[in-house]
Amino acid sequence: MPVCRRRCKGLDIRAVRRYSSIKPQRQDSILQPRPKRPLTLRDVSEASGVSEMTVSRVLRNKGDVSATTREKVQAAARRLGYVPNKIAGALASQRVNLVAVIIPSLGNMVFPEVLSGISEELEGTDLQPVVGVTDYKPEKEEKVLFEMLSWRPSGVIIAGLEHSEASRAMLLQAGIPVVEVMDTDGDPIDTAVGISHRRAGRLMAEAILDAGYSRIGFMGTKMPLDHRARKRFEGFTQTLAKAGVEIADQEFYSGGSALAKGREMTHAMLARSPDLDFLYYSNDMIGAGGLLYLQEQGADIPGSIGLAGFNGVELLDGLPRKLATMDACRKEIGQTAARIIAARNSDGASEEGQTVELSPTLSRGDTLRDA
Repeated sequence: MPVCRRRCKGLDIRAVRRYSSIKPQRQDSILQPRPKRPLTLRDVSEASGVSEMTVSRVLRNKGDVSATTREKVQAAARRLGYVPNKIAGALASQRVNLVAVIIPSLGNMVFPEVLSGISEELEGTDLQPVVGVTDYKPEKEEKVLFEMLSWRPSGVIIAGLEHSEASRAMLLQAGIPVVEVMDTDGDPIDTAVGISHRRAGRLMAEAILDAGYSRIGFMGTKMPLDHRARKRFEGFTQTLAKAGVEIADQEFYSGGSALAKGREMTHAMLARSPDLDFLYYSNDMIGAGGLLYLQEQGADIPGSIGLAGFNGVELLDGLPRKLATMDACRKEIGQTAARIIAARNSDGASEEGQTVELSPTLSRGDTLRDA
């Protein structure tokens, strides 16, 4: 029992002693009421006046039940606060109505849009997305996968095509639909939905070369763990090489504010290589930092120097100049992946091995001159 240490003025100390000698009565039933037993189908049945079988059908959204009876059961369940035991149902079906969604980051603006697409598409179904975050770490992906698959979800939507051997084994043996999203440059375990990042890099390089730029610097994240950024860089540099152009300068970062890093790296790179005429950033946020820095310096954009990012982040539409970028089809990727999971759970049709490649759109904005 907590002790009150405040001084009580005017209290007779003898009364305190007499009171303290009295044996306290049990107050358990008043202060700490015993927890109620879990509600059952029988409770809902009695409250609604229909059979347990009918209650079960209504709550599982199965069988032919009249609208009046359905409403009566649902009203009783809401009134009681009854929540069905999905785990008990999973023992028979071997599935729960959850879709495991595994992404590298919630801090990156890319993935919330993917999640939005998934959530919107699953809204009209019995499926619910549950999110796990890996921080781009293969060992953390293994842990998240292990925990989520132990609940026997109805499907997995996971970012990327590169996984550890343990993760691949778990996904291959899961026996449920698996959709790898964001990337199509590789062999999917089951189904892939995304864009070709190598192709995106090639398209951006072609646009920069066609516009007449030739002294190009690149800035991006440290890419051993960000496979999609690495693939864009590969497609970009390979296209430049075919035209006899090499990256004149490059710099990579990890951690910290992307906007601040973009400013810092742009300042450092142009101090080293003042003759650069184009800066390509691996994402829009560091590109926005570079754009703000160059505007403060009074740079001639896109005449003397051009800039481009990647992702088509709408948050940056309010900048004084619109950054050239490429839309990565994020929301559409989420919608398509969720649609595949829902269809596979609905009709059981197997479409393993398919790859759905979406086409990103190049936006020249105000920082990439016309060809």
